[in-house]
Amino acid sequence: MWDLIERFYARAWNSWDDAAVTSLLDERFVFRGSLGDEVTGRNGFRGYRDKVRAAFPDFHNEILDLVVEGDRAAVRLRYTGHHRGGHPRIPGHRHPRDLSRGGVFHGPGGTPGRGVGSRRRR
Repeated sequence: MWDLIERFYARAWNSWDDAAVTSLLDERFVFRGSLGDEVTGRNGFRGYRDKVRAAFPDFHNEILDLVVEGDRAAVRLRYTGHHRGGHPRIPGHRHPRDLSRGGVFHGPGGTPGRGVGSRRRR
């Protein structure tokens, strides 16, 4: 699970790699992002990720802490990027953002079945 979570953030998020989304996520994957959206499946995740990318084209995740036990993982992240607009609730201002968030993943067989993000301003 450790390697899977690291690849999820490095490839599916930081590299915007659609092939990684296909190889890493089960089609039944449920994801609730820090913006409050809950999506299902690979295409649902891609849509959410692309919404974030529209607002923060240089969005980057940095794993600060990762704890894995069996088929569950908890992660603490640092998100950085410059807000260019494209977010429905926050107008673009081109200033850098530096936020701290957390997430929990769980799923059998080394594939996360569910990912949950949380909001907390740093």
